[in-house]
Amino acid sequence: MDKEGLISEFSYRSSRSGGKGGQNVNKVETKVEARFDVAASVALTEEEKEYLLEKLAGKISAEGILAVTNQTERSQLANKEKAMQKLLRLIEKALIKPKKRKKAPVPPEVKAARLEAKRRQAEKKAGRQPVKLHRNSAE
Repeated sequence: MDKEGLISEFSYRSSRSGGKGGQNVNKVETKVEARFDVAASVALTEEEKEYLLEKLAGKISAEGILAVTNQTERSQLANKEKAMQKLLRLIEKALIKPKKRKKAPVPPEVKAARLEAKRRQAEKKAGRQPVKLHRNSAE
């Protein structure tokens, strides 16, 4: 994945932000939405695109656009920077493939302890059985 090429493919939209800011909120567009068209990306390989589309299916729109917004700061530039970082982190995290778990063999001591516990439990249960008297047929 080419980080610089990826950042250059981001597009931004601004709008008026809600929340604190007083009169500033009513006249300045500080909320920034960073957008990324996954299918049209040149910075990603076909395999990476497919993996992203699968992994982030819930966050990608019907048009194939991945978008994040930021409105925490009072300046558009700071919000743009944070939205860009958020989108980049989201993509990088989605492209990390989890390693396959290798099943470890059960240690012999653990097997022996389990069998010993089973043997003790069987003896305990056998001791609870009613005593059976054997009659000799020769008498």
